[in-house]
Amino acid sequence: MIRILYVEDEPALGKIVKESLKSRSYEVIMAEDGITALGLFQEVKADICVLDIMLPKMDGFSLAKAIRNLSPQIPIIFLTAKSQVEDVVKGFQYGGNDYLKKPFSLEELIVRIENLLNLTNSQNQLGKQEIVFGTYIFSPTKYELKSQNGEIRRLSHKEAGILSMLLENKNQTTERKDILLNLWGDDSYFNSRNLDVYITKLRDYLKTDPNVKIITIKGIGYFFSIT
Repeated sequence: MIRILYVEDEPALGKIVKESLKSRSYEVIMAEDGITALGLFQEVKADICVLDIMLPKMDGFSLAKAIRNLSPQIPIIFLTAKSQVEDVVKGFQYGGNDYLKKPFSLEELIVRIENLLNLTNSQNQLGKQEIVFGTYIFSPTKYELKSQNGEIRRLSHKEAGILSMLLENKNQTTERKDILLNLWGDDSYFNSRNLDVYITKLRDYLKTDPNVKIITIKGIGYFFSIT
């Protein structure tokens, strides 16, 4: 059974969402503030976290950062009543993998939960062994990229997911739409711009080996060239 750590400080909404998720055969561990949630996370083994941003005692951003330090691989979804781009970007910077604006439908929440769990599972399968390409060694489960000079770079969940997909299709084209649907759940303009940022970061990480290139195929996606 999938175990969800759900943190929401609105009791009425929290009760509805918790009971709805339980009716779909999820196990739900619920807290109403960040400090309590962090304590619960340390006691129980959750498969995914669904966190409201505006929480008492410890806000959702700080909670996500603390959880990410304890468990680098666990997927995290933010729930937010805010629509400002800055808040969404901040959520990703603090370790979030996805976000959902209030009010939301239960079906959409479940789709995003399942998408993240499937992605995490596929990365775990891929990451049973380290992947060597060019002068790099990539560990999908540890979110680590090692270079020939011994430098170890910690990747974010999104960066590791994108690199995993590119490696699965090395010397082939990976479509932008496939990356967006797999990692973000939709191919909206905002998510597309986020993808551009992550691709730029990955290019920077891989720049020490001229034989490894992420080539943009305009209007289609990316060709991951390893020679």
